[in-house]
Amino acid sequence: MSKPLPRRRFPVVLRTALAGALAAGLVLVGTAGSQAASATGTAGTAGTAGTAGTAGASGTDGLPLSGATSSGLHNTYDPAAFKYLAQALDTGTSMIELDVWDDFITKEWKVSHSNPLGNSNNCVNASTPAQLYSGGANKDLESCLDDVRVWLAAHPGHAPLMIKLEMKAGFQARFGLGPAQLDQTISAHLGSAVFRPADLLAKPGGGQYATLDEAATAGNWPTRAQLAGKVILEIIPGTVEENNPTDTLWTDKEYATYLRDLHTAGRTAQAQVFPTVHNAQSGDPRTRYSDTSLRPWFVVFDGDAATYLNGTIDTAWYDARHYLLVMTDAQNVAPALDDKNPSPADAQARIALLAKSHATIASNDWTALPLVQGLTLPRG
Repeated sequence: MSKPLPRRRFPVVLRTALAGALAAGLVLVGTAGSQAASATGTAGTAGTAGTAGTAGASGTDGLPLSGATSSGLHNTYDPAAFKYLAQALDTGTSMIELDVWDDFITKEWKVSHSNPLGNSNNCVNASTPAQLYSGGANKDLESCLDDVRVWLAAHPGHAPLMIKLEMKAGFQARFGLGPAQLDQTISAHLGSAVFRPADLLAKPGGGQYATLDEAATAGNWPTRAQLAGKVILEIIPGTVEENNPTDTLWTDKEYATYLRDLHTAGRTAQAQVFPTVHNAQSGDPRTRYSDTSLRPWFVVFDGDAATYLNGTIDTAWYDARHYLLVMTDAQNVAPALDDKNPSPADAQARIALLAKSHATIASNDWTALPLVQGLTLPRG
């Protein structure tokens, strides 16, 4: 298997300074934790949201994963949004997002918006459902994944959940924090709950497709009912990585290279994550990869909703090929909605608009609208 391409990185001190400067210009998720807890009834109990993920799902369970549109939550790890990560899951959302830093000094995956050397989040490292809503937070990625696993076990039959990983500064494979180590972490903490690239490649009658593109365009996604209780992970380059002029190997390319090489070596089952083409653009955005052998390993796309809907991008292209399309900042599509608390009717109409526009996930910060988060519609 070929080795990942060399990359240059900022030293820890410089990366920390860059992260701090960047954070000053970013807007954190607003304080809606108490409202969301009240709306979902999860302030301290694990059993009050047993119907999470079922609202609006009538008639969509038989659709393939690529045939439906659901709501997703941005930066769900932020304690300003939810006191506990489980409360985000209680809304019925179809996507949560975790910002991940690779701390190669402690060999730990940190979860934080802007601190590469510390955890700042609502993950509590639960081992039982009751512990999901108690205990100290600010744990690492492993603990966040444990919380997801425990929550899913307490909500059997829950609709498929996407976990979006933003690798804030990318990987550090040279220091033991590369794609292989991330896969090991995910596998150890989510286990059989993960729907992997190898699962999409597997043909129902035996054998496998040659690439993810071939499998997706053949319509090989399972139905939402078949994926009940499952987790699909997507991974995107982070804001620090994309603004680092010395970084020549971004997360999307690095993970796709790793996945392609695993497949060549007959070890595709090791991969836990779907690499994602980040940022909206017209045409086939995979043409940005000069190595054409990487292009068929991207079937998930993630970018700004307003850009996808500005009239220059044919979003039906993604739907026709059964690709997954995550549209972010749903509130910014004209006419813009309140980014935290729009009227439920306006929020539902926005999800319906993005469904008509071929989104798979309509990402937003509407933490206090569980009826919207649980909404699932036919795509297109």
